[in-house]
This record gives sequence, C-alpha cells and structure tokens, in this order.
Amino acid sequence: MTVDRAVAPAALGRAVLLGRGAATLTAAGTALRLAPDPRPLLPAAAAALVATAAALAVLARNPYVVRHPVPVLLLDALLTLAVLALDPGIVFFCAAAGAAALAGVVAGLRALPIAAAYAALGYVSAAHVLAAAPANAEFVLTFPIACILAATAAAVATDALRRHVELSVSVVASAQHAAAADERARLARELHDSVAKTLRGVSFAALALPQSLRRHPGLAERLADTVSTGAAAAAREARDLLDGLRCDEPTRAFPAVLTDMCGSWQRATGIAVALDLASADPPVPVRYELCRILQEALRNTARHAAATTVTVTLSHAGPHLVLTVTDDGRGFPVPPSLVDLRTEHRYGILGMSERARLSGGALRVSSRPGGGTSVEAAIPA
Repeated sequence: MTVDRAVAPAALGRAVLLGRGAATLTAAGTALRLAPDPRPLLPAAAAALVATAAALAVLARNPYVVRHPVPVLLLDALLTLAVLALDPGIVFFCAAAGAAALAGVVAGLRALPIAAAYAALGYVSAAHVLAAAPANAEFVLTFPIACILAATAAAVATDALRRHVELSVSVVASAQHAAAADERARLARELHDSVAKTLRGVSFAALALPQSLRRHPGLAERLADTVSTGAAAAAREARDLLDGLRCDEPTRAFPAVLTDMCGSWQRATGIAVALDLASADPPVPVRYELCRILQEALRNTARHAAATTVTVTLSHAGPHLVLTVTDDGRGFPVPPSLVDLRTEHRYGILGMSERARLSGGALRVSSRPGGGTSVEAAIPA
C-alpha cells in the first residue's frame, strides 16, 4: 500500500495559510488602534487576506499543487513583496513569516535560503518602522528571526507528519494482510474439517467402483450408494459451511447478531429462547467462533434434546467472554473427557470444543439424563 506524499504538505499548507490569515487579521486590527495614521495598513492587510483566501481555495480544489514548489513559492513571494510595497510594517512581518513557513512546508529544509531572504527583507522593514517609532527597537528587530524559525519548524513538522502517515498506512496494511491470512487459514480449516473429508471418502469409493462392477456387483451397489450418500453429505456440509460463514455480520453489534440467530432458530424449531446478553464488541475471529459454537449448540438441541426452552447467556468473566447455552431437554451422561464422545458419534460437541481451544479458550459441557444440558464456551475477548 503506497502513500501519497502530497498528503502531509497539503494538510500543513492549509494550516499555515489559515494561521497567516489569522495572524495578519489580528496584527492589522491591533495596528489600526495604535497607529497614528492607519490608512496605509488597510490595503496591505486586504491584499494579504485576499491572497491567502485565494491560496486556500486553490489548495482545497487541487491539493497536488504542493508537488510543484517553484511556482507556489514564486507566487507567494510576489504577494509578500506586494505587501512590503504597500506597508513595510506589522502586516508585512506576518506575511513574511507565513511565506517562510509555507516554503518550509513545500520545500523542506531547502527553503532556509528563502527564509533568510525574507528575514533580510524583514530587517529592511524594521529599519523603516524604527525610523517612525525608535522606542520599539527590541520588539521590532525580533520579528525577522521568526521567518527562519517558521521555515525550520514547518519543514520538520511536515517531515514528521509524512513519516507518521506512512507508518499509520503501513500498520493498517499489515493488519489487513494478517486478517486476510487468518481468514484464509480459517476457511481452509473449515473445508478440511467438513467437506474435504467427506469428498475424500467419496473419491475412494468411486475409485473402487469400476473394479467392483466386474467382480463384485453387490459391493459395487454398496459403493455406488456410498458415493451418492457422500455427495449428498458434502453438499449439505458445504451449505452448512456457507451458512456458518454468513452467520456473523461484523459491522453490527455482537449481541444483536446473536439475537437474530436465536430468533431465526426459534421460528424454525418452535422452541422458546430466553436471552441474557451483555454488551460486548469482541474481535472478528472471536465473534465468528462464538457464532459457530452457538449455531452448533442450537442445532444439537433441536436434534437430540427434545427441549421446550433454551436460555442463551453472554457474559464477561475477567478477560474472557462467556457464551452459555442451556436447555431443559433430556440430557445425557457426559464422559470424563469430551474426546470420548467420538465413540458416540457426537462430533458436534467435539467441533465446538476444538473451536474454543483454537481461540485460546475452553468448552465445558454439563448434563445428566433428564436434567437438561449446558454448554459453556469461554474465549479470551
């Protein structure tokens, strides 16, 4: 991901122009109250403000003008010289400092000679001011130095902002690449755990089918049935996988997503669902795994529990987000280790346990015959 190098100069250029306009307006207002003859100030201040407004309009319409520093600096120098000709006083000091800062923005530290030239013009203007009011010598002679300071500060700030923007874009790009890699790994795991295994069995049966047709017609019939059943199972698993991938909507509030999932399941099964969902905004991978665990727990309840009510709870337990699905169904004896459920062909609970474990959490199942079932997944939030 590349960064447009005009972003930082354009942003700071607008800030410099706004600052110069504000400083010019303030200085002109003060001078009008203090100067014995304020009339020369008015055309100089008007020229500076009009030119600044025009520069802001050009920069807003075409920020890429900062890529061409020479014409920008020439036009700004003409403006500054015009202000000097109209009134070599406080308005010129503001215009010169602003021009030096703008040079630092578009040309970097290469603008220091330009700033030195503005400082020299500032001392010429200071001589004119001191001829009229010698009592302000220390104050007036300090002004020209501001040109060099403004150019240096603007150049350093522009470079710092550019580096910050580049670093921010790099961090965002790295996060996007990591998220894409995680998504690919998750899809690969889902396909491997479901559709790929089924299709592998189908392929083995299909390979043995030609030989069996000639030698063992009965076996060939069973293999053909295996192929048909396996293809149907693969289609069903693919459909379930697609449904699972669509179950979460990361742009929506997580409790709202869970509420919609439970509502759809309740309408499809007729089993009442009670919800107690705490406010939570977990990362996208955690959201996805919790949604899939909820989906599988509800599916198991509909298939095996003969329940009339299901309670779904989302709560916080320290650094973990805990999803609990409890039903009032028939229950079953839970073995000491969930791995033992493999012999009972309860692969849904094993899948939920693996999802929780791969997310750094754990799954706990509590049940007894006639006492309902509770599935609790705790995943670091």
